[in-house]
Amino acid sequence: MIQADVVIIGAGMAGASLAAEVAPHASVLLLEMEGQPGFHATGRSVAFWSESYGGPAIQPLTTASGPLLRTPDPAFSSEPFLHERGAIHIGTASSAEAFSGFENAFSASGIELIRLDRDVLEGRIGGLRSEWTQGIAEPSTTDIDVAALLAAYMRAARKAGAELVSNRKLLSARRDGDGWRIETSQGSVAAGVLVNAAGAWADDVARACGVAPVRIQPLRRTVLQLRIDPSVSPELPLIIDIEGRFYFKGEGSGRLWLSPHDETPSAPCDAAPEELAVAEAIARFEEVVDWKIEVVERKWAGLRSFAPDRLPVYGFDPLARGFFWFAGQGGFGIQTAPAAAKLAAALLLNIKPDTRVAHLDPATYDPGRFE
Repeated sequence: MIQADVVIIGAGMAGASLAAEVAPHASVLLLEMEGQPGFHATGRSVAFWSESYGGPAIQPLTTASGPLLRTPDPAFSSEPFLHERGAIHIGTASSAEAFSGFENAFSASGIELIRLDRDVLEGRIGGLRSEWTQGIAEPSTTDIDVAALLAAYMRAARKAGAELVSNRKLLSARRDGDGWRIETSQGSVAAGVLVNAAGAWADDVARACGVAPVRIQPLRRTVLQLRIDPSVSPELPLIIDIEGRFYFKGEGSGRLWLSPHDETPSAPCDAAPEELAVAEAIARFEEVVDWKIEVVERKWAGLRSFAPDRLPVYGFDPLARGFFWFAGQGGFGIQTAPAAAKLAAALLLNIKPDTRVAHLDPATYDPGRFE
C-alpha cells in the first residue's frame, strides 16, 4: 500500500500549487484521474490575470499573487508568468449604474481604474460600434502563461519529493486510525491528511469519503477562437463587457479568443461547447465591433466551480477529521494560485503563513461557514 502524509486528489492548478508548497514539509502524493495534470479547467483557461475579476472578495488573493507571478523566485522560474496586456471594460449609455458600481466596489483596493470617453475608445478599439460610448481601463491586467505556471508547480513539487500518480480515480475513502484509507482504481493508499482539490468533482470526492458536500456547483464556460478581418492588433487589450455578457482578447496574428461569459450549470464532466452558446457568443461580438468573422477555428468549454457564496473553500472540514478542502476556485483559481496555495499550506501544516499572504484572513474561506 502506498503511504503519504498528505494525499491530494486532483493535479490541476489547485492540487499542483498546494503540493509544491506542502512537499518541503511533508510527504505528498498527488492522485490524478486523467492521464496528465491540468486536463480540465486548468488547460482550458482564457489565460488572463485581472485584479478586478471575481469581484472585491477575490481581489486580495489576486493582488497578493501578482508579485509572485510577475517576479517569481529564481529557483521556481527564470521567467515571469505575467505579460502585459491591459483591459478595457466597455458599456453603452444604459451602463452608467454598472460603471458606478464597479468603481465603488474597488475604490479602496488600490487598483488603477481610468475612465475613458468615446474618442479614446475609438482609438483603442478600431471598429467599435457607435453605441459603445463608455469605458474604464484597467492597466494592470495581463496575460498569464498557464502552462508554464502549472509546469513550474509540478517541477517544484517533484523536486521537494512529491509523487504524481496519473490515471488513478478515487473510489472511496474512510477514516482508519489516525488517518485515511483511500481506495482507488489501482489499489489502496494511506494518508494522514486527505486534500480535496478535485475542482468540478469536489462534492463527488467528498461524498465518496463520507464527508458532507458544501454544494460546489460546476458552471460551463464557452470559448471560441476566431480568425478576424481586419487582423486584430497584438496591442488590443482584453475587452470586457461591464454588464458581464462577453469578453475577448487577441491571440496571435489575426486571431481572437471570445467568450459569451456563460455560466451554465453542469454535472462534472469533460465539458464541450453547446451550439447555442457558440451562437450567442458570435451574436454578442457582432453587436460590439464591425469586424468580419472569417472562420471559427476552435471552440471549447471548461467547468468553473463555485461554492454557494462564490468564494473559494480552503481549510479542514469541521466535521471530518483530516479532510482538507481546497476547492471552489471559480474562474479565478489560476490568477489566485500563488497566494491561495501559500495560505492553504499554512492552514494544512498549522504554521505561520508566508509574509506575503499574512494579511489575508483565512476565516473568509473556511468550510465551516457552511455548517
